[in-house]
Amino acid sequence: MKSLITERLILRKFSIDDFEAVHSYASNNEHVAFVPWGPNSEEETREYIDFAIEKSEESPISEYRFAVVCKETDSLIGDCEIIVKDDEATLAWHMHPNHCKKGYGTETALALIDFGFSVLGLRRIIAHCDSENISSYRVMEKAGMRREGLFLETRKINKLSDKEYSDELIYAILRDEWEIKKDLARYYSLPFVFDDFIDVPELNDGVIYLVCISKQSAIPEKKYVPSYTFAICKGGEKIGEINLRIGYKGGLNGENLYYGGQIGYGIDEKYRGNGYAVRACRLLGPVAKAHQMMKLYISNDVNNIASRRVCEKIGARFLRKARVPGWHDLYAGGTRFINIYEWSLE
Repeated sequence: MKSLITERLILRKFSIDDFEAVHSYASNNEHVAFVPWGPNSEEETREYIDFAIEKSEESPISEYRFAVVCKETDSLIGDCEIIVKDDEATLAWHMHPNHCKKGYGTETALALIDFGFSVLGLRRIIAHCDSENISSYRVMEKAGMRREGLFLETRKINKLSDKEYSDELIYAILRDEWEIKKDLARYYSLPFVFDDFIDVPELNDGVIYLVCISKQSAIPEKKYVPSYTFAICKGGEKIGEINLRIGYKGGLNGENLYYGGQIGYGIDEKYRGNGYAVRACRLLGPVAKAHQMMKLYISNDVNNIASRRVCEKIGARFLRKARVPGWHDLYAGGTRFINIYEWSLE
């Protein structure tokens, strides 16, 4: 079983020499307050370490149990596990009380999630905790997991409690969601410049032309980005509209433009099927470049074949099919899944 390395931690196979470090928290009343086991006797801790070592030597491994070691001090500060069943897995982690509230739990959870999706090829990962264990479910949220449910009196309580069962929270994350979070890190790093709107002349390709009809300033309190709206015209008649949003965040959740895109277009029904949206997108390229935006995202409903064809014809790269978050305007409008394309202007 290979070790997992993070910025501050090493997640490695257990050793029988880990007994004292593990027992220092496994026998700690504060540590076990919200878990269904413990406080451990010495025999129980030794049995757990032996069990973890045994599981790490199986082939194939279905239960990965790691000792969590702090790089700076080379000391064992906790343990964690990822238990695999088919294409799903369950996570858990335990940190010595002396090392809580330092971000080690989140760092551990992120390492396990990345291992589960990137190495094990899992589809879905879950974690659960006592509903009163605030620090635990905050780790799950910081690691990007969603709260899926609250189950009443379903969790066994350890022997210190006067209750037999407690309520349990379930969190989960899908591989697609994890990949989107990695996409977002790159997306947010994309460069752009906005000092002010530029003066845009009529943009003409000999068949259609674009006329700027409005410039919407950013609204910082709502995290709205600045944008241009153009009339798409042909022969003196307006046949549609297209807009360009400047930036790579936007919206109260910051992810708005990842799902909504920098470009939105619409052609009046009687003019559709003539490639005018493709031409309009291409005409917008110089405006985006003026703001040093070299990549633009376009999204469309998975059932909108015409919009997909536009993306393909301008040479946009298909990134993924994504589930629309419940907070997004697209979701409110009835869209549940979208295609996301990336158009490179370089």
